[in-house]
Amino acid sequence: MGNSIFNPDRLYNGSSDLQLLYWGKESCAPGHSVGPGIRECWKVHFIHDGFGHVTVGDYTYRLSAGEGFIVYPQVVTHYEADTDEPWTYSWVAFQGAQLREILAGTSLSPEHPVFPMDLRTMPGLYDALNEAVSHGGAAGLRLTALLYEFMFALTEAAPASSATPAARKQDGYVHRSIGFIQTHFCENISVGQLAAHIGLDRKYFSVLFKEALGMPPQRYLLHYRMDKACELLESGAYTVGEVARSVGYQDALLFSKMFKKVKGASPKRFIPAGIKPDFVT
Repeated sequence: MGNSIFNPDRLYNGSSDLQLLYWGKESCAPGHSVGPGIRECWKVHFIHDGFGHVTVGDYTYRLSAGEGFIVYPQVVTHYEADTDEPWTYSWVAFQGAQLREILAGTSLSPEHPVFPMDLRTMPGLYDALNEAVSHGGAAGLRLTALLYEFMFALTEAAPASSATPAARKQDGYVHRSIGFIQTHFCENISVGQLAAHIGLDRKYFSVLFKEALGMPPQRYLLHYRMDKACELLESGAYTVGEVARSVGYQDALLFSKMFKKVKGASPKRFIPAGIKPDFVT
């Protein structure tokens, strides 16, 4: 039997962009079965040797060494080791706000969760995670780096094959703009700056962005800022004014107005009890 190792630096509020939860490895007994059931997070299995099968809805897949599969949250999944040559697999579980966006760039879906392993990264991920924890110190940072490295390998191992070259190029523009927003959201940035950063006309860029994400870039920036503001407020470590300036608002009253527009409540409602905000709205 295998045991999971939990990330000692994991958060419990689920607000992280991408967060490692736990990992493990098991040489399964013949016929060892999991489910049918659901999980609250994403969980990826890598098959090192042996065989087994995975069932999601009406689809059943027989898998062997060199393949992997992802269990999606809230999706009923069943997987079982072969009775003659049971598989050995390792797993990694994670959550985060970026995951749906990342996986949207792959061929994976709840009904089609199988992919070939990236032999440069995936088979050794379990050992790399263990090594990161054993060193202590900045283990959390190393664990996060390994998870991002894995997600990049996953997008290469299971690319969105149905996309045309033109569509992939347009997606690249959107991904670059999202990266710019997530790096510079605390600054006074504009849609014009975003468009200039990726070398597109402002109007054309806005159309591409809205087609890809279902909202214009200015709205995405606003919501991203307010999500970050929630994280800071809920920590109880900062005043409302400090949070406002940290997400790109020099005017705390304007920040409060926009925060209430997005979240439906004033910033003070998100501050833990017993901590006094620097202004009340």
